[in-house]
Amino acid sequence: MLNYKRYRRNPVVDYPEREWPNRQIEKAPIWCSVDLRDGNQALIDPMVVSEKIEFFNYLIKLGFKEIEIGFPAASQIEFDFLRQLVDRKLIPDDVVVQVLTQCREELLERTFEAIEGCKQAIVHIYNSTSTLQRDVVFNMNREEITNIAVEGTKMVKRHAAKFPGRIIFEYSPESFTGTELDYALEVCNAVQREWGPTKENPMIINLPSTVEMTTPNVFADRIEWMNKHLENRESIILSVHPHNDRGTGVATAELALLAGADRVEGTLFGNGERTGNVDILNIAYNMFSQGIDPKLAIEHVNESIEIYERCCKLPVHPRHPYAGKLVFTAFSGSHQDAINKGTKAMKERNNEYWEVPYLPIDPADIGREYEPIVRINSQSGKGGVAFVMDTYFGFKLPKGMHREFANVIQAISEKQGEVSPDQIMESFRQEYLMKKEPIHFRKLRVDDLSDEVKSEFDTKVTVIYTDEGKEKRFEAVGNGPIDAVKRGLQEELNISIKILDYEEHALQSGSNSQAAAYIHLLDAESGRVTYGVGVSSNITRASVRAIFSAVNRLELGKEARL
Repeated sequence: MLNYKRYRRNPVVDYPEREWPNRQIEKAPIWCSVDLRDGNQALIDPMVVSEKIEFFNYLIKLGFKEIEIGFPAASQIEFDFLRQLVDRKLIPDDVVVQVLTQCREELLERTFEAIEGCKQAIVHIYNSTSTLQRDVVFNMNREEITNIAVEGTKMVKRHAAKFPGRIIFEYSPESFTGTELDYALEVCNAVQREWGPTKENPMIINLPSTVEMTTPNVFADRIEWMNKHLENRESIILSVHPHNDRGTGVATAELALLAGADRVEGTLFGNGERTGNVDILNIAYNMFSQGIDPKLAIEHVNESIEIYERCCKLPVHPRHPYAGKLVFTAFSGSHQDAINKGTKAMKERNNEYWEVPYLPIDPADIGREYEPIVRINSQSGKGGVAFVMDTYFGFKLPKGMHREFANVIQAISEKQGEVSPDQIMESFRQEYLMKKEPIHFRKLRVDDLSDEVKSEFDTKVTVIYTDEGKEKRFEAVGNGPIDAVKRGLQEELNISIKILDYEEHALQSGSNSQAAAYIHLLDAESGRVTYGVGVSSNITRASVRAIFSAVNRLELGKEARL
């Protein structure tokens, strides 16, 4: 039996005066990428210096202005990486590198040695403040833990006073989610009093959900409470660093923004310890989908995927929002039908805003293609197959034909699973365009009889065809070429057929374009119906081919050939 009684609920905040539920996200926060520190330390195979430099340059290309590059005092690779960034002048003037360090003198000395030559840098210190870690890890009381934070701040001040560039100070009460709110406030206020930030030179107070412990609304309550109670708030940049232990990192970050957070630390695609950091791209695309400028250059998601997967040696999940290979794909028949109708309506109405069912954004806006939107398997319906034929190959199947051809593809998908567009087109050729046995249309001549007053018909056709390889011909009259060919086939094959519907369209633009013709044919004796399809640069020939295709599909005239 699942022993759920081993676990206790984490306490919520008694905070009925909360205001964040009535707010909306109006603008992008300050973004800080921690891919090269928090993300990198969680990799099975951490990045080497060359990969770190490539990733750093890409983060700059995306528009990040704050990038945590590592723990240079604890790792020679990270120290060397930072020195290369400085010595090779790879840090733009408007970009601030961030370094993490513990509050020990020898580590701070090494940290400031690493950032020597930087015009500006964020020095980020932390110590764990949670009830649990005070008890089982440090065996210290509140006062002792606060003293660690304040003494660390003093050390940074001494080094910063001698540093020729600008130092932005950041403090994190690690395991904030497991820290009593009153004590989190106490330690943060003590640190900022020691540092002495001003409105012109603020410091960063970073409140991490080092481990997600409860629902996102509780985290939002905690952030809003801190936001309202921090001393000297106008001199503080309030930051959050959400993790994803409960799978709600994105929601946690978004609600924290509603609650007053100014800044978000996270990674591309959510890489990080355990279940990962918050996914910055996910939040940014969420903002974009609501008409908010995310302040990041995220219009080429495939490039982000390629660099991330190569440098981090981790795959992007196929169901990842916005970036997953399957996220803009519909297998469900009802979804396919709605997408098909929605995209057509967008084009017809020339809509200013994107409004397509099941597609919250236009895939093309982030560098994705339309082709993968609809993929066909055994769960797909007639609309999906028709969408593929139109989008990929330009065949606009008549509505009545959707089910007939979908049944053909359904039989294939039930045997093998997903059916590719090329395989769908090949089935279409075999079932319709290449349906040339037993009768195969060869040549057509059309004569106008409209000047012959005594004739009840206005068109005469001469058709040459083969029947099981043997060449034959017939002449027939009718009201137009299609009617005349139908009458001629009835007499030749001793059959009774009726054309129920006829449609045609150009397959491509230009004087050399081909036309597709669709004939919906009824066998009057059996009541069976089917479609035939013909293609030609001449619409009349395309129509005649469509009639022959339909007759062959119905297998009519067998008796006449026996």
